[in-house]
Amino acid sequence: MHLRGIHHVSAITAHASANYDFYTKILGLRLVKKSVNQDDLGVYHLFYGDQTGAPGTKITFFEMPDAEVNKHGSGSISSTSFRVANEQALQYWKERFLDKNIEHGEISRWAGKLVLPFQDFEGQRLRIVSDDPDNASPNGSPWEHSPVPESNAIHRLGPIEISVRNEKPTLKLLTTVFGMHVVHEETVEEKKTLYRLSMSSEQTTDEVHVIRDPALHFQRPGRGGVHHVAFRVQNREELQSWVDYVNELGIPNSGFVDRYYFQSLYVRDPNGILFELATDEPGFLIDEAEHQLGESLSLPPFLENKRTQIEAKLLPLNTTWHKE
Repeated sequence: MHLRGIHHVSAITAHASANYDFYTKILGLRLVKKSVNQDDLGVYHLFYGDQTGAPGTKITFFEMPDAEVNKHGSGSISSTSFRVANEQALQYWKERFLDKNIEHGEISRWAGKLVLPFQDFEGQRLRIVSDDPDNASPNGSPWEHSPVPESNAIHRLGPIEISVRNEKPTLKLLTTVFGMHVVHEETVEEKKTLYRLSMSSEQTTDEVHVIRDPALHFQRPGRGGVHHVAFRVQNREELQSWVDYVNELGIPNSGFVDRYYFQSLYVRDPNGILFELATDEPGFLIDEAEHQLGESLSLPPFLENKRTQIEAKLLPLNTTWHKE
């Protein structure tokens, strides 16, 4: 069994409509599924990605209107990145952020890549990462109505960063259970170490970065923070093999969970990081045509009998798109 890469990242927002505006109109991602949090049916779960919401392109948001501001700290997924084609695309994004008054840093080198750090309107920590033209990742298919030109468009997720005070439990889970391997270790500041882990296989060159920072306080999760990261497996049969495997190892887990658009397994490491394994199949075209993705509220069949009650609780989300 081999992980096929990063499947998605799920984060928290307190403002669904403003979140929609930022991720579609500023970042140029497509809202590929407008659904609800299956564990709290009164709030949205929004999925953004490429033209079809392919695995590896998605960032999703749970709407939590009463959530406090996320306090960055240990035991957190501390940064999410998006890949673009090259350094010229990075410069485009820097100019776009200046024009749109988006908080951002300078283009610099981090973990072997040129990156541009920025934040969304709730302080979500994000990066644009330039691919190496000689070792580029497989591209997604940019949204055809994106305000961002295709040559500069985000084409998939980049490295995910995790911050911990003690790296050993997290590294053990990622390497001995999930099969990743450390490809580089470096001291980035005094007493602060970066570990780059790769899922390199025939399917992916995706990386997870673990930052050891013993000075960190523990995270207080909230809006502007990440809930979990998911890694790709092919189908439900392969996922069931993972369920059996982690049970054999005696690792506490969620068991097999059916999310309809994909099936999942959740494991939380001793540092509090929540990891998900999610299937590539069946995907978001199971209940909507490609040209209609994200336009109406999508509910899995096991929630359809509650549609009236669910829709009554949701505030309107303006998803009318007018290309710039």
